[in-house]
Amino acid sequence: MRLRDHVEAILPEWERWYPSLFDAAADLGVIRARVCPPSSLLLSRRHAVIYGEAVQAFRERWNAQEEEENYRSACQPARVTRHSPSSRASRRSNR
Repeated sequence: MRLRDHVEAILPEWERWYPSLFDAAADLGVIRARVCPPSSLLLSRRHAVIYGEAVQAFRERWNAQEEEENYRSACQPARVTRHSPSSRASRRSNR
């Protein structure tokens, strides 16, 4: 059922009383604002939650039991360690 249909079922002449459909729906209790902490409004956190839910849904759907650590280690490039010039000289002298 569409929002407009729901509001019209409760108050058929809502347009006479309210300037917008959302004002009518809020006053009639059809929709509600959800209170959340300001930190959850950051897109990076919201996307992280959505990504986590998507991964979980994928695992449930395909019965995937692979550890996340195995996935992360397979997807990350190998780390290159850089040695200082003095450590190179000491390695050469040890040969």
